Amino acid sequence: MLYLVGLGLGDAKDITVKGLEAVKRCRRVYLEAYTSVLTVGKEALEEFYGKELILADREMVEQEADSLLKEADVCDVAFLVVGDPFGATTHSDLVLRAVRLGIPYKVIHNASIMNAVGCCGLQLYNFGETISIVFWTDTWKPESFFDKIEKNRQNGMHTLCLLDIKVKEQSLENLMKGRKIYEPPRYMSVNQAAEQLLGIIQNRRLQGEEPETTENTICVGLARVGAPDEKIASGTLQQMATVELGGPLHSLIVTGTMHPLELEMLKLFSVDSSSFENNVCQRTT
Repeated sequence: MLYLVGLGLGDAKDITVKGLEAVKRCRRVYLEAYTSVLTVGKEALEEFYGKELILADREMVEQEADSLLKEADVCDVAFLVVGDPFGATTHSDLVLRAVRLGIPYKVIHNASIMNAVGCCGLQLYNFGETISIVFWTDTWKPESFFDKIEKNRQNGMHTLCLLDIKVKEQSLENLMKGRKIYEPPRYMSVNQAAEQLLGIIQNRRLQGEEPETTENTICVGLARVGAPDEKIASGTLQQMATVELGGPLHSLIVTGTMHPLELEMLKLFSVDSSSFENNVCQRTT
């Protein structure tokens, strides 16, 4: 049996009872280590689970998936995922490979950022399409995700923006030369994401457009959701470019039409309460 086990958002104890029982039964336990991170290290998980964990990086999961499934037809193998097992499409591929090999699988769900964002007070059924914001480089500055934010805004929906994670990435030079040398991990912050969005807004205006999303659009920055030092800040997009929320992981929400109850909740986390009083872009119907 292949078990796909969600670990939740925070520390080792966020695993469900059902998930922990499955882990303890398994002969081999892999920890997916690139789509997200926990606030504790691998060693803390091993101590709590009573099992040695094998780190499964992007290369292993995407290029050597069959090795993960080795022996899963004769023994129990667990694949641990921060958040919920289906928070990343890569894990659907693993399930399909298992099915093709005739290996039964079981999914044990847990909380993920996709539903935990409700902690800021925005109602989950008012969210539109979730998007990812990637790190820009000097030669690559994609803007396509902004169109999805605009579409959500036009439909009155909020947008959850998942921020880029760079783990075990190679420089172009090392990649071309086949050198297994990796760059230090990088995690996009709320202010970095906000700065990129502000840059796109300026670009669109230079092209003669007037975006639905502006510097005054109310946004929410979230950091380390589910951890004891969780932080939430609400304010304008301009304010999000300067807010400091500490270490990873960060997420950003661009709001759409807000119910009065949502507005009241966001005020609990406001960087400056006048942002809400003076904001003319919000509709509260």
